[in-house]
Formats: sequence, structure tokens, C-alpha cells
Amino acid sequence: MKSNHLYDRDYCLWLETTAKLLRDRKLDLLDFEHLIEEIEDIGKDKRRELKNRSIVLLIHLLKYQYQPERRSSSWVSTIWEQYYQIESLLEDSPSLKPYYLEIFSDCYSKAVRAASTETKLSVKAFPSESPFFPENTIDPDFIFALVNQEEV
Repeated sequence: MKSNHLYDRDYCLWLETTAKLLRDRKLDLLDFEHLIEEIEDIGKDKRRELKNRSIVLLIHLLKYQYQPERRSSSWVSTIWEQYYQIESLLEDSPSLKPYYLEIFSDCYSKAVRAASTETKLSVKAFPSESPFFPENTIDPDFIFALVNQEEV
């Protein structure tokens, strides 16, 4: 059974129509149910992106630190890309920083499992607690020092 809601029939047209109705202040014509749902989903998407990027960053930091003989410019590039994307997310939405601190430990656990799989090292080869402080992984000076093999 097809829905009569524009939202279900043509999402892009629904977005354009909703934006126009908001600009024109025609609030009585808005599809509030779907608009609220979409706004909530945007926040969830940003948190999910932050978590996923944090895991990827930690995977590469672990690989970089625990497999020095396999270090590559690709790993360094991935570390910087994830750092920059996390930095951008936190600049755009500073309210995500407490969430970042809250999820860091869980991200580290996931990163250990993934790094173990990728490196063929035992999970036990990695510390059970992160060797990186959450604040360090979002500090460009720390990242720079780490990938340039300076004392961190």
C-alpha cells in the first residue's frame, strides 16, 4: 500500500518543500512528525560518525604503535584524515565532546579487536586500557609527535 505522504513518495521533494515552508513561515502546512524525526536522526548520525571515526583513528594509532615495522604513509594519512574529520565534527558541534569522552573506552575496545584482526597480533598484545588519553587523540601536537616518532 502506497503512502500519501510526500515524505514517503519523494524524500528530496519533501526536503525542498519543507525548507520552503519554513522559509515562508507556513508552519501550519509542515509535516511536523517527519521533520522532528529527521532532526533527531541528524544528531544520531553525527554521534555515529564521531564514534566510527574514533574507532578507525584508534585502530590506526594502535597499528602504528604496535607494528612499527609495517608503518606506512597510508596509515599516517588515515590517522590525519580521521583526526581532521573528528576535529571538524567537534568544531561544528562542541556539545559532542562530552559524548566523545564518554564513548572513548568503548571505541578503544572495538579498535583493539579490529587492530588484532588486521595485524594478526593477539588481542593480548594490546593494553586492556587505552595507552592514549582521549584528549590526546584530538590534539594535533600529539598526533604530529606520534607519527613523526617524537617523544609523546
